[in-house]
Amino acid sequence: MRAYFILVLLAYIGGNVYIFVRGLQAIQHFPHIYKWLWGGLFWFSFLSFILVFALRNSRVATTAGWHVFYEYSCSWLVIILYMGLLLLFFDGFRLFNHSFHYGFVISLILTACLLLYGHYRYQHPVNRIINIDVNKSLPGRTQSLKVVAVSDIHLGTGTNKKRLQKYVRLINAQNPDIILIAGDLIDNSITPVRRQRMEEELRQLHAPFGIYMSPGNHEYISGIAESREYITGATDIRFLCDSVAVLPNGIRIVGRDDVSNPSRKELRALLEGTDRSLPVIVLDHQPYQLKQAEAEGVDLLFCGHTHHGQVWPMSWITELLFDVGYGFEKRGNTSIYVSSGLSLWGPPFRIGTQSELAVFNIRFKD
Repeated sequence: MRAYFILVLLAYIGGNVYIFVRGLQAIQHFPHIYKWLWGGLFWFSFLSFILVFALRNSRVATTAGWHVFYEYSCSWLVIILYMGLLLLFFDGFRLFNHSFHYGFVISLILTACLLLYGHYRYQHPVNRIINIDVNKSLPGRTQSLKVVAVSDIHLGTGTNKKRLQKYVRLINAQNPDIILIAGDLIDNSITPVRRQRMEEELRQLHAPFGIYMSPGNHEYISGIAESREYITGATDIRFLCDSVAVLPNGIRIVGRDDVSNPSRKELRALLEGTDRSLPVIVLDHQPYQLKQAEAEGVDLLFCGHTHHGQVWPMSWITELLFDVGYGFEKRGNTSIYVSSGLSLWGPPFRIGTQSELAVFNIRFKD
């Protein structure tokens, strides 16, 4: 992990230096004032990303303009990514056409277009409708169930109270029987969530059979004890951390602890003594150990965490890192869905991916 962090840091610094130098070359014949402006804007952007994380828990982070500054500074990561890739492409092209001198300008225009496109896709989540047949019966007359499942909302500075209001309206508009949250409800700190009183919006979520959540790695980053206390004390969400909820109709909802906790229980232990003739739904933030869910006869496993890479080509990386990096897969009698997330972390863009909420229409055997 340390080597990976150093590699990413070196790539970030190298990308910044490369783009800075290419920018100076592009304006070399301009008056010096333009070079000073370019240098000031560039290094302000470079340092702003560091500043955001240094001050994220300070009182400065509660000011009116902080959300805009946060999104700008995080956007710099994506700007560096696409400007770097495009400049490499055009510099390679220039090896075969020495008269071509517009690589920087074209890269800048294309990057701006990608950011506009990606921000629109982030702001407009889609409903993923998944129909599932479960070969199990429920007592009584309940033979179908609508489940709305989301992950990776990342409440805090990035996903603020205003955006949460929109998400609550989207979820409630589906008229779900059950609402499931597969971790990372909180982002990096519980402080901005409390200061914005986001529990007022979370308490507006409604589902007759309840709202259930398992923790994610960001609940640990923000403090698992503080996150649990806030969620259980200030909202109507039932926090399932290596625990099982039994619905009145017999459905079991299992919330696994995140793999951030090395002492989390095995799925077999959580399901010990459970009547497997009744439906079992498992929430597990990170999509690891998928074979366990199939072996234990789980009917639906819902995960998040990957964000589907959030922006291309990171989506290729998550597909390589995880057995199922995104989407729906059926294994035996187990339906697996890995969500790209309703919101996201950091840069407010979806390029090659899509913000989403999953709507499961589950039909049981008569």
